[in-house]
Amino acid sequence: MAVLEQTSSQKAIDLENQYGAHNYHPLPVVLSKGEGVYVWDVEGKKYYDFLSAYSAVNQGHCHPKIIDALTQQAKKLTLTSRAFYNDMLGTYEKFASEYFGFDKLLPMNTGAEAVETALKICRRWAYQVKGISENDAQIIVCKNNFHGRTTTIISFSNDPIARKNFGPYTQGFIKIEYNNLQALEDALIMNTNVAGFLVEPIQGEAGVYVPSEGYLKAAKELCEKYNVLFIADEVQTGIARTGKLLAVDYENVTPDILILGKALSGGVYPVSAVLANDTIMNVITPGSHGSTFGGNPIAAAVAIAALEVVKDEQLAQNADKLGAIFRRELSKYIETSSIATLVRGKGLLNAIVINDTEESDTAWNICLMLRDNGLLAKPTHGNIIRFAPPLVMNEEQLLDCVAIIIKTLKEFER
Repeated sequence: MAVLEQTSSQKAIDLENQYGAHNYHPLPVVLSKGEGVYVWDVEGKKYYDFLSAYSAVNQGHCHPKIIDALTQQAKKLTLTSRAFYNDMLGTYEKFASEYFGFDKLLPMNTGAEAVETALKICRRWAYQVKGISENDAQIIVCKNNFHGRTTTIISFSNDPIARKNFGPYTQGFIKIEYNNLQALEDALIMNTNVAGFLVEPIQGEAGVYVPSEGYLKAAKELCEKYNVLFIADEVQTGIARTGKLLAVDYENVTPDILILGKALSGGVYPVSAVLANDTIMNVITPGSHGSTFGGNPIAAAVAIAALEVVKDEQLAQNADKLGAIFRRELSKYIETSSIATLVRGKGLLNAIVINDTEESDTAWNICLMLRDNGLLAKPTHGNIIRFAPPLVMNEEQLLDCVAIIIKTLKEFER
């Protein structure tokens, strides 16, 4: 077909600019192939992928087990909607519920959909179980959060780019400082209609901000004290990315509601989920929530395979080991660097802070040179570069990438 003929990088970029909405500012590289930790552009140049589609490709590009599950199921049955049962959904729900230690799973497609689902479950629980008067429920969120870009979610964002000219905004949210237990307890004391606390165990989009040790455990205890649901958004941090299956596992916290997406499918297919126990999930009744594609047979088959890969290949353990090496080696360099001031993270979710303002283009220019040197990464919040390679990376590859990063940073030393 003529539409599928090989194109040049510039032609592909020009087509997107002409015919696509300008809602992203991609790094100027056009990818056409991926395998494991590598991607190739249309001209055949090979790169290390150090973004992993924002941690969706934890299992590596085109993992053969996941691709096989996709193709085999696609040949049999793709979509029934939830008007009928299918033979894959129940199997997936049982597998994933037991895998993460919950009674039930509600299947959706994207991370933002899963967050919206969790908010609805939390509100209905507040009215039907906690006894809050209808329409009075409040949900506490953290400043500098990133939970998606739907109208409701941007209503409790403080990112002006995400919010400006999209009002009026949805009410019912209280914003507090992240990693501030006193602010959380003050909000719980001052507001008797709080239904839940929605939090990222690590704020990824904000620049990989890791909270103080004990923060998540103490926050969960406060939620229990005030009969409030602890809602963990692990769309980016979950599925082994931080060196544990879930980032909350570092503090032995079991969320009341768990939100998953991205790597739940290994980046092969849009799959997300909300998990909770019966006392919470049973507030959802027929017709109260749904999705035509949520829980489709392909999604179910892909998600089972993706989760099996995480366990079988010990990806959490690998992320923990390689992340420690990454931070150790970058920290050594940063000790005498004038361009990079800090490296932080857990597992293979890390970031370096560039010694310039958020309004500068230094981090962007560093990413352009990283691309030229064979490694793809992207800035966040102007002066922070996030590094999150696929978790199937080995130590030799990681050290090669560290060398590329240091070589690139040296070009920008003042």
